[in-house]
Amino acid sequence: MIFALAGGLVAGFLAGYAVAGGFSSEVAPVPTTSAPVALAPSLGGGMPAAGAMPSGPVLPSAEVQARISRAEAAVLADPKNHDAWISLGNDYFDIHQAQKSVDAYGKALAIQPNDPNVLTDQGVMFRELRKFDQAVANFQKAGKLDPAHVQSLFNLGVVYSSDLAKPDEAAKAWNRVIAMAPNSEQAGQARQMLSTLKK
Repeated sequence: MIFALAGGLVAGFLAGYAVAGGFSSEVAPVPTTSAPVALAPSLGGGMPAAGAMPSGPVLPSAEVQARISRAEAAVLADPKNHDAWISLGNDYFDIHQAQKSVDAYGKALAIQPNDPNVLTDQGVMFRELRKFDQAVANFQKAGKLDPAHVQSLFNLGVVYSSDLAKPDEAAKAWNRVIAMAPNSEQAGQARQMLSTLKK
């Protein structure tokens, strides 16, 4: 389960953490055009190609549909199965069924509310639903729970810049990413995003 704005969001936002699939730290490339930026996941979700926001749900492969069916059966049998809710949220994340992903992550957070990765991935899906204030709240909460959570901070900058027209807030977030993890992929993206803010 580990995080698309004017171009894309990052893991914790784009990456997502899948119980069955492990932990991914994939980061979308920063676009060189004015295309939307993609957010990055923290958990198991994947990132849209070229960092662009998807136009709608993607038809799941047979493998993904089978995983969804297993996870749905697991949560039906045990509604407190935290890992199954996360798995379900991740699979819905990957096929861009944002509301179903938000709902599944919400069930996982009801069981364990202080998981910055789940909060970040849910925040990415809130953004896809154009619920920008909820996305910001998720990223901020993830950052309070884990002050070193680079994905949530990077994604916060994306939403401020691309969705809420708050370039000063975006710059603060991205400068903190650079200070916190200067050699990370997110810091490289943050530097590029900051250079576009100045133009």
